[in-house]
Amino acid sequence: MAEPITLYDHIADNNRKTFLLILLFPLSLCLLVGLACIAGVYIIGDPAFTRDGVTVFLSFFPRLHIYLTSTTAPIFSGIGYTYFALVPICIIAFIWMGLSYLFGDMMMLRFARAKPIEQKDFPKVYRLVENVAIAAGLPMPAVCIIDDTSLNAFATGRNPQSASIVLTTGIIDRLEPTELEAVIAHEMAHIGNRDIRLNMLIITGLGIFGLLADFLGESLRYSSYSSNKKQGQLTILIFLITVALMIFNFLIAPLIQFAISRKREYAADATGALIIRNPLALASALEKISQDARVEVLDHQPKMSIACIANPRENAKRKIKDDLLSTHPNIQSRIWRLRRAAGQLSH
Repeated sequence: MAEPITLYDHIADNNRKTFLLILLFPLSLCLLVGLACIAGVYIIGDPAFTRDGVTVFLSFFPRLHIYLTSTTAPIFSGIGYTYFALVPICIIAFIWMGLSYLFGDMMMLRFARAKPIEQKDFPKVYRLVENVAIAAGLPMPAVCIIDDTSLNAFATGRNPQSASIVLTTGIIDRLEPTELEAVIAHEMAHIGNRDIRLNMLIITGLGIFGLLADFLGESLRYSSYSSNKKQGQLTILIFLITVALMIFNFLIAPLIQFAISRKREYAADATGALIIRNPLALASALEKISQDARVEVLDHQPKMSIACIANPRENAKRKIKDDLLSTHPNIQSRIWRLRRAAGQLSH
């Protein structure tokens, strides 16, 4: 595929890639739990245990009985046990995601110790936010402040009607008005692109899988004392499922999160530049932000990084690498795209 050239090309390309990345969350979870269950069947090696799982599998896929052999039986059995494992996991995750949807924005604001402000407190900031909201065709969001001299910002909320834009005092004081307007446009782009809801669910919702792994790990401490054969077999299976959840929560999910974050930052840069028709202002703002983006209050909130315009946990002396473990695209790459887009807009 050719490299996107215009801002519209960047937005469309990043939206397509984000959709594919989001699909990886359920697919990777199901795959990991499935592999854990299949491995459990092989490790346990009890014909009766295998047969129970096969029975469950064939109850859902009866036509596949013709493929049942001694070789496929453990695989069929593992898939059968996967069903029993995923049903409660998905129910608990669905409930937790619902709670995250309802209260996630308040949780994020509390994590950042962000305080809402009124128009009389920062009239110039309010006027900029109002102007950008009008230009973007979006409702006026709430405006919150983090008392920190660094330069950073993020947006949160369930939808544009309940959105909040959060700015550090440093970014307000140290950027030129056109640069601050560009940052606000970037955050307004996240609101318009519905990234705020996605980030909110990722930050406050996906942690449920870590909690489930902890809960299952604790349950193993009590079940390990049982001398019942069937209970012992289930203990092995639960242990392997716990390992699968830990791998998902601490390795797979963060990698997907970082990839999504990078794509959404590119899209927000492009959309924000379109809103104010000034990509160079955002490029200039990003240059300054990259020198002092660390927000101390977020040092112990690593998941919050994906919501910010720049990684708030990065030391100014340490460059953000555009690799699998980076929450944000390389700043120089973002600036290069914006400057390239400015050339397109000037024609």
